[in-house]
Amino acid sequence: MADTAPKEPPSLASPSTSSISPTKSVSSTTTTNYLHPRREPFEHGLLPIPKLIFPDATQTLSHLKSTLLAADSSNRVNSESLAGALQISLDHSRLILETLSSVLHNDSDPLVNAKTPQEIDSIGVNVFDLLVYLYIQSYKRLIPKGHKDSAAVADVWPSTSAFDGFLSALSPLQLVRSNSRRFMPSQADEEAHQLSYLQKHLGNIVSLLADSVDGEAEDSLVVSMDKFEHLGFLIYFGEKGSEISPLSQNSQFFANSDPDMPAVPVPASQVLSWLLQNVASTLEHISERISSKDIGPSNACDQDVTMADVSTSSAKPLTRGPSFIEGISKSSYVKQASDFKGSSVKVVNCHESVIYILAPLRYATVYGCSDATIVLGAVGKAVRVEHCERLHLITAAKRICIANCRECLFFLGVNQQPLMVGDNHKLQVAPYNTFYSKLEEHMNQVGIDPSINRWDEPVALGMVDPHDSLSHPAGVLDVQAESATCLDPDQYTNFLIPNCLGSQQDGSTKDNPFPLPDAYLASQQRNLKNLVEVKQILRETQLEDSRKRELSSALHVCFKDWLYASGNIRQLYCLQGSSCHFC
Repeated sequence: MADTAPKEPPSLASPSTSSISPTKSVSSTTTTNYLHPRREPFEHGLLPIPKLIFPDATQTLSHLKSTLLAADSSNRVNSESLAGALQISLDHSRLILETLSSVLHNDSDPLVNAKTPQEIDSIGVNVFDLLVYLYIQSYKRLIPKGHKDSAAVADVWPSTSAFDGFLSALSPLQLVRSNSRRFMPSQADEEAHQLSYLQKHLGNIVSLLADSVDGEAEDSLVVSMDKFEHLGFLIYFGEKGSEISPLSQNSQFFANSDPDMPAVPVPASQVLSWLLQNVASTLEHISERISSKDIGPSNACDQDVTMADVSTSSAKPLTRGPSFIEGISKSSYVKQASDFKGSSVKVVNCHESVIYILAPLRYATVYGCSDATIVLGAVGKAVRVEHCERLHLITAAKRICIANCRECLFFLGVNQQPLMVGDNHKLQVAPYNTFYSKLEEHMNQVGIDPSINRWDEPVALGMVDPHDSLSHPAGVLDVQAESATCLDPDQYTNFLIPNCLGSQQDGSTKDNPFPLPDAYLASQQRNLKNLVEVKQILRETQLEDSRKRELSSALHVCFKDWLYASGNIRQLYCLQGSSCHFC
């Protein structure tokens, strides 16, 4: 990177908004088409790499923009160029490109469909998507809220772990652990928090996307339509689940532009004024919506019910719209592809249960679950698992990030390296170990390659998340997270999804689509051989009736002990019709 830094871009922080009005919907002149933040970059795109937290993001990224654009006329950058420009390791640079590709807003970008590290590197990332992505690494997540009924939470939340008190000198870590026993913020709270962040930083982000006008004053910046579209990485108009049109078609500057005639660039200050007006309009709408919920009748299925306000003592699980599974306790829960209207799911605060999500998805989040088994069908973008204890997770996914978890076991079929961040303890990983009839169809649908499984290549980053809203002692950000160990092949077993679930789907998958490593395959074959031999011995053994009863009783005791020790007792909930929830 050059020794001399460029002048800081002109400030766009306080433009006039007197002549700007929020966007109206196409169908009605009286209905506002609200602007929303894209949650994916904030939920799945943040990396705890200290060198990505810039003291002066605008100046640093402006310099980076000049460097990268001068190096390649295609406006794309690979991991080697990025590593040199940011002075980071090549591994971290590749991780940035992989993570960014999983949260891109534009599915037509060739990076989205790249599968191998070599493909990702040869395609590279668009410089302007990269600038926006790097800027939001300064985002601080909303702190979870405490539950109003602590006694109800105590009934399902795991008792204090033996790990509490470990690293006691790092008191903020214990506060993070304390927060792990809290509940996720509501959708409305998170959206308002993300919009408030954008409201503060949009001026700097727009300036990074803007161009200077030749021959004009130094502070004259304009935004072209193609640069404007890169703001779609952070925001969109409309509602989730509905078709999202290009951002430019919702603006008063570029709507209905002739594709054959490039639209005239717009002054950056005017673009910012319009954006801030729309952000303010959405924030006001969210505030009114929350206020009306506070004084109106409650609705258990409302998407914006605050999780902290939900009593966990109810036997009936709470569902917040089609993409939330919350509060399942000591039961089973099943969702098929037909049950989803959206493309993401969040499994929150579920305990001592088995949850089957047999569907193709783009994103999945598992938060605050304990002593549970969760099967995620096929997740084409990213899975995030956070604040879980003694969880068994089985998933086929493009990538997975595991944060602040303890004593969990992950059976993975993943195309990218598992990412371990935060305060993890005693995690294990193993090859994927199940199937259902439509699994391969779902994997093809979301772009997962079964010939690539990097389950045994976990990458550990920082133990402390710089994106939380807590203060941390000096030097703590550089402490590396604990990685995961590989499950002993002798302990590897297949997970059988009950026939009563598989029969609800009509597909061609008959076996695990991910090839097993030799050691695990040999162990599986050895166990099968032992089972056949034991069954043969039992059939051939001549015993009196009393001895047969003793043997049968001993086998039942051993089987029961194994069910509890392995956690497979949870699957028996599927056989209890009264506690099985099919949605």
